[in-house]
Amino acid sequence: MYKYTEIDFDGKKYSLESGKYAKFANGAVMVRCGDTMVLVTATASSETKENIDFLPLSVEYKEKLASSGKIPGGFLKRETRPSDHEVLCARLIDRPIRPMITKAWNHETQIIATVYSYDPECMPDTLAAVGASAALMISDIPFNGPISEVRVGRVDGKFIVNPSEVQTAAADLEMTVAGTDTAITMVEGEAHELSEDEFLVALEFAHAKIKELNGLQKLHLEGIEIIKQEVVEKIIPAEIIEIVKENIEKELFEFVHAQSTKKERTLYRSAIKDKAVESVLAKYADDLEVDVAKLTSDAKKALDELERNMMRSMILDEKIRLDGRKTNEIRGIVCETNVLPRTHGCALFTRGETQSLSTVTLGTTRDEQMIDGLSLTRTENFMLHYNFPPFCVGETGRMGVSRREVGHGHLAWRALKAYMPEKDGFPYTIRIISDILESNGSSSMATVCAGSLALFEAGVPMKKQVAGIAMGLIAEGDKYAVLSDILGDEDHLGDMDFKVAGSTDGITAFQMDIKVEGLPIEIMKSALAQAREGRLHILGIMNKTIDTPKEDVSPYAPRFFTIKIPVDCIGAVIGSGGETIRGICKDAEVEINIEDDGTVTIAAVTKENADKARAIIEMIIKKPEVGEIYEAKVIDVREGLGAICEIMPGTKGLLHVSQIAWERVENVGDVLHVGDKFDIKLIEVQRDGKLRLSRKILLPKPEGMSDEHFEEMKRRAVEPAPSRDGGRDSRGGGRDSRGGDRDRGGDRDRGGDRGGDRRDSRPPRH
Repeated sequence: MYKYTEIDFDGKKYSLESGKYAKFANGAVMVRCGDTMVLVTATASSETKENIDFLPLSVEYKEKLASSGKIPGGFLKRETRPSDHEVLCARLIDRPIRPMITKAWNHETQIIATVYSYDPECMPDTLAAVGASAALMISDIPFNGPISEVRVGRVDGKFIVNPSEVQTAAADLEMTVAGTDTAITMVEGEAHELSEDEFLVALEFAHAKIKELNGLQKLHLEGIEIIKQEVVEKIIPAEIIEIVKENIEKELFEFVHAQSTKKERTLYRSAIKDKAVESVLAKYADDLEVDVAKLTSDAKKALDELERNMMRSMILDEKIRLDGRKTNEIRGIVCETNVLPRTHGCALFTRGETQSLSTVTLGTTRDEQMIDGLSLTRTENFMLHYNFPPFCVGETGRMGVSRREVGHGHLAWRALKAYMPEKDGFPYTIRIISDILESNGSSSMATVCAGSLALFEAGVPMKKQVAGIAMGLIAEGDKYAVLSDILGDEDHLGDMDFKVAGSTDGITAFQMDIKVEGLPIEIMKSALAQAREGRLHILGIMNKTIDTPKEDVSPYAPRFFTIKIPVDCIGAVIGSGGETIRGICKDAEVEINIEDDGTVTIAAVTKENADKARAIIEMIIKKPEVGEIYEAKVIDVREGLGAICEIMPGTKGLLHVSQIAWERVENVGDVLHVGDKFDIKLIEVQRDGKLRLSRKILLPKPEGMSDEHFEEMKRRAVEPAPSRDGGRDSRGGGRDSRGGDRDRGGDRDRGGDRGGDRRDSRPPRH
């Protein structure tokens, strides 16, 4: 059935269209706002996955570059693996959608969002989340929706819903929020020193807009007959629960109250689980028709449910956590810097059983990352990569970058980005690597802390130190407990995962996933206040280790030296096809970047290398002076004419045959060879820029020649050449006393400009 629905959403037409595209999918919706169009499909397999304890849902988000009139770069010229941006957008769809589908649903389900038309005024990622909800709503897949997602920006103190690219770049707050009519379910974003009160106001603004888009979905659903597939909720038989409870209740109570480490709890839980399974199987040992696999699964689920209830009761009633801490207490923290001697900066941050080893590498503009997407291609000079190897949780597994790692790294990147120095004052490309060596809760926030310490250690002039903390929640009826610095088990069994990062003066990044319906504003306020206390506590410990960035960067990091050259000399420094600048970089072991205004930036590991490059550049731009003596290098030998000599990098002239020696030279190749070096004197710069050079003027007097004759020969040798019209140059002069051909000046192939190529044909900057 074809259906089209639209509303006016903050001055823009926002529409849903179904029944026209991708009709084989269980549900398909084309979402449009402005000229941005995103097709979202929801498809479920007809086969079921038995005995799984997770929702088999996958989400893909794909941006077709044709939607913005671009052709992909690279060799293949087609879209390939998802970019980090596409992975992050897919996560923004997955996180609010997943809790709205019952875990009892065991059909492989896939949501695919594809951007087919892109308007910079309407960002497509939040449209994709709305489309995913709408596609599920009109499908036969069970879904407890709708949910909607909006982006909130704040420009000049005013909130804007779904801001454009330009508005987002100018905003001091960017927040993506998803929710139902009654509750916020997901928040993620960044800000510049956002206060806790401002955070709550932004949430309220976003929720009002979310309700409007939920209304659009409900309106679209009207008149569409939907029969949802039945889902059989997996209920653990009461008898199984009683058997498990009778046999392991004492051990489980001791386990929950043991205040043990993660490793101890893992071993203890494994032993209890084995006992629970054994007790259930023993009870049904005489039943020949029993399904052993199902009994085993039910026994494990019964134990998990008992553990969950007992842990939550202990926290709510006894105010005791799994490791014995109070609800607002932070685990022990140890900060170390300079643990790796050859990195440009490093830090080891350990909080309880979570540990991040972070390194900072300082590079040059050549190391910047090129970002190619729907908008204009740009470069990024600050990168943060987060790695979560299997050993950090005591497991084995395949190595690779998961979507979770991309998301956690992006959150930490957002937290630190607010205080990164301006490129003009610190022209480095900065890369942070966070390797998680141990993990028991909030490794992304440990990355923020370790990254900030490593930046200080590397000498990056960060404006402020940044720390992060993860908050949890246990809520039952009117009772609730907000938990600071949650453990992995508290995250798994709790109702909220709320990560907050920032400085002493405000919030810079945040991410929240809520697992309960309708989180009261009072609880949110309490969580934000408690998060601020924890953040300040962590910052206090970090500042005891290092409270200001080091005054200088590592001796192993490149140094930047800047000089200014005349704009008309840029071509000379670059050279024909970039030959000259490549030669300087190779000889001096440096990297060079030249701006259009003549600013030359030299990146070198040592000052000596930079000085060498600077000296070569200064020699290139230096104007040749008549009477100066230079070391010449023979570039080419031309019989009957002379030799082309380079007297400065990129500056060449003709050494005429008559100026090679006092004696007559019949064959130039008998005297000079390519690569020969010798002193030479510049005797004239002609009107067209040609250079006249003399070697013989620096040679001793020939044997048998009188002093008077020798002086006369020297005088005539340096006389100006005749003008091109055959007459005398205005400065006088005459024929060579030996009657040879008159030297007409420098190399005619050289052109009037010492730099070779014209300015507009210069190669890309190096």
